[in-house]
Amino acid sequence: MKHTIFTGTGTAIITPLTKDGVDYPKFAELIEWQIEKGVDAIVAVGTTGEGSTLTDEEHKQAIKFCVEQVAGRVPVIAGTGSNDYEYAVQLTQYACEVGADAMLLVTPYYNKATQKGLIEFFRGIADASSKPCILYNVPSRTGCNLLPETVAVLAEHPNIVAIKEACGNISQIAQEAALCGDKIDIYSGNDDQIVPILSLGGKGVISVLANIMPEETSEMCKSYFRGDTAKACRMQLDLLPLINALFCEVNPIPVKAACAAMGFCDNYLRLPLTHMEPAHEEKLLSLMREQKLI
Repeated sequence: MKHTIFTGTGTAIITPLTKDGVDYPKFAELIEWQIEKGVDAIVAVGTTGEGSTLTDEEHKQAIKFCVEQVAGRVPVIAGTGSNDYEYAVQLTQYACEVGADAMLLVTPYYNKATQKGLIEFFRGIADASSKPCILYNVPSRTGCNLLPETVAVLAEHPNIVAIKEACGNISQIAQEAALCGDKIDIYSGNDDQIVPILSLGGKGVISVLANIMPEETSEMCKSYFRGDTAKACRMQLDLLPLINALFCEVNPIPVKAACAAMGFCDNYLRLPLTHMEPAHEEKLLSLMREQKLI
């Protein structure tokens, strides 16, 4: 069995931005609050962290800052994937050098790939990494689906230890679990499927919801792991309206609005991301009021 990076909740953390760049004081504040509330890992500059609209220098500095701020208290997982193979290799090597504990590698978007291409792509990045790698399967965003048979091949690589599954297809994830066994850890990439994926042997979640409800998201996982599946299931279902509101527009648009309402950042996004539609935002804020978040 390979080393497990974390068990429970990893927050796919937002990157607070202003028109002048990354707001590092707010970033530090949010990181500290996440750790205080008991999350098990911080996942920096992934999809939710707007890695795709950061400059190369901002991307690197955000990883380095997060590693230094966390200071070893929980694992830091750096979003270093790209559809540009050489850039993904370089960014991965940089993140290793500055002390990130693991890499999150998204499937190549736009140019996509065959399953053979995906195997060669991920093997090459993992070969270049001195730290463990987590595959990230999110076909709704990338147009590229890692099939279970492909994951099983990649799971043989010593540096490929886990997968963040956001394919949304529970049957596919079940097949993945059956083929890979303990050769790869599975994390839910969708907040509305945390408990279903835990029931298939998943190790936890890389969560958007945890940006605003870190303690509750963590408790959902902990309840499941200590055998209180009824409580975990109840929490999953009770939080569905808020989870759905956080994904009613493209992530991270809603969660950025939610974090801004809680004082963790400005509601600032870079194009092509724009502010939420007013009706959607009001529904999100209303649900947050019900949870006493604002």
